[in-house]
Amino acid sequence: MDTVYYNAEKCIAGRLASAAAKELLKGRKVTIVNAEKAVISGDQAATIAHFREKTSRGDPYHGPFYPRMPDRMLRRMVRGMVPRGKPSGQAAFRRLQVYLAVPQEFEGKPFKSTKQIQEQAKAISLELLCRRLK
Repeated sequence: MDTVYYNAEKCIAGRLASAAAKELLKGRKVTIVNAEKAVISGDQAATIAHFREKTSRGDPYHGPFYPRMPDRMLRRMVRGMVPRGKPSGQAAFRRLQVYLAVPQEFEGKPFKSTKQIQEQAKAISLELLCRRLK
């Protein structure tokens, strides 16, 4: 089984999640590293307000439960792009691995990257977003 490695540094999180979901549905394993360095484009204050509203919604015992860690956030984004109700979608989601940094076992692997964001563009990294949510 083929494994596709993605480096999330300066990549737009939604585009990365979409590319990963396509690879998963093709039957490949997907490993994403540097999840905390992925970015969400747009106004920082609006993005923080949007995610803060999501995480504070509902009951802490009965949900809905939203992640507050960058690797879990990116994993949840991919989860929304695969058909979880079908066995093929469930099997695809099990083939996904997301890491905060680059583990030693993946150093030296050929990493793919999606379209990267410009430095001066309005964006917030998942690491900064998660810090602001706490």
